[in-house]
Amino acid sequence: MTTADIGVDLSRYQLGWSDEENYVFKPKKGLNDDIITEMSWLKGEPEWMLDFRIKSHRRFQRRPRPTWGGDTTGINFDNIYYYIKPTDTLANDWDMVPESIKNTYERLGIPEAERKYLAGVTAQS
Repeated sequence: MTTADIGVDLSRYQLGWSDEENYVFKPKKGLNDDIITEMSWLKGEPEWMLDFRIKSHRRFQRRPRPTWGGDTTGINFDNIYYYIKPTDTLANDWDMVPESIKNTYERLGIPEAERKYLAGVTAQS
């Protein structure tokens, strides 16, 4: 059974809105050694982490798809963005969080206290 069979259109966000994309880096879709190397460099990772990521990816490519659990045959792994770097800096104060991110938190119904907590830990500006 597919999502089309049950009337779900996953190509459109279910809440009916989306934010404009804003990023400083967006690679090609898919994953290969060059993209992994670039992502690792952008993150400032040590060489051992890059080696680990490349070895892990190669191991993943050799593995057959699982025959247990859900049906994964419809997943096109070459049609996925595996990393998008939204901004160059992290916000460590709610006042530094861009209005677009604050508006997204508001639309999602995230309580103000949690918004401020998230802004200090995970929001990039």
